[in-house]
Amino acid sequence: MNTSALPASSGYQVDISRGTRIGRVSSEWFSRPDDERYLSLTDLYEAVRSRAERAHTRVIDSTAIRVEADRSSTERLSLILPGADGPAAPTHWSFGQLCGLVGAPASYMRQLPAPLAGINLQHGLLNYRGEQVKTMEMDDGRVELRAVTSPDYGRIWDHELVSAIMRIAGDGTGDTIWKVPGLLDWSTMTHNPFVDITKDTTTLYASDRDVFVFLVDDTHPIEAGRLPNGDPDLFFRGFFAWNSEVGSKTLGIASFYLRAVCANRNIWGAENFQEITIRHSKFAAQRFAHEAAPALTRFAHSSPAAFVAGIRSARETIVARTDEEREDFLRKQKFSKPETAKIIETVLREEGRAPESIFDFVQGMTGLARTKANQDSRLELEGKAKRLLDRVV
Repeated sequence: MNTSALPASSGYQVDISRGTRIGRVSSEWFSRPDDERYLSLTDLYEAVRSRAERAHTRVIDSTAIRVEADRSSTERLSLILPGADGPAAPTHWSFGQLCGLVGAPASYMRQLPAPLAGINLQHGLLNYRGEQVKTMEMDDGRVELRAVTSPDYGRIWDHELVSAIMRIAGDGTGDTIWKVPGLLDWSTMTHNPFVDITKDTTTLYASDRDVFVFLVDDTHPIEAGRLPNGDPDLFFRGFFAWNSEVGSKTLGIASFYLRAVCANRNIWGAENFQEITIRHSKFAAQRFAHEAAPALTRFAHSSPAAFVAGIRSARETIVARTDEEREDFLRKQKFSKPETAKIIETVLREEGRAPESIFDFVQGMTGLARTKANQDSRLELEGKAKRLLDRVV
């Protein structure tokens, strides 16, 4: 095993034909407007911390909520909450949550004139069987209702996740080993860690309903064996984490090894993907403190020795030497005859030889998965490859 002792001064040659492609960060990158993109973890933290400081939560009786509609505007609804000094305006998200609680289709309710939608929503609140709801209200010049959940909703604030990441990653701009990733140069197949952090390249995001962070250590490559041409097979460590304090998604942390990140933030050549998710149930905050945050710290400071040893073991574990043995091995992994032929063909094309080791077959499976347009089919193939690799890692 080799890891570079000093940061890179130039890019690293990588082979992205191996491993899997992860499109999760790319989906975030495509969907985020400029005002949801941040250039440092400090800026991101200050934004999500500031809104938390202006927010307060409470549990109230649903029957005590009064819905008011502005007849001069068919799109405006406001809520009179018990004990409040004035009306609260629901956000697009919290309006959908209210509709969900009372069993009304939000898409249909949004099409109704405000007075009619208000009547339906009021009826649902008066007859809501849960009786109580937990609200999150924020005063930013006007009172805004950001979230409506069940009383047992266990909120993990977005700034708590960002703070946990900052403890290992600093500002996320290169002041520690963890940073916004560089870019893959497709013409030379070189991953360059040194790219200016701009609105186009950043991977630090937050909206009014969530936060998402993707960081890598791409200045300290990990050598895990050799490519067929004798060049080192280089990896970097990476992770992404997400949360929603208003209930639009779970809290989650995913860690993995990768070979490159391209301009639209696709992750290429990923291996050893591991994920922790925490639902915002009653004890979510405790689980975050005792499970997720420590897991992130362990990964950040862990040695890649186990990963490299697993890759080496997979390369050394020979499971087939003849065509008959290759077909027999794949059929035992529940692959169809056409899939078996395609996996073997993929290895022959990409490696220049027939598969023999566990690692060879895994690369064939993931290579075939990359050709699948259907996401379910791709994920199923990648899952089989991961389970096979886990047997020797």
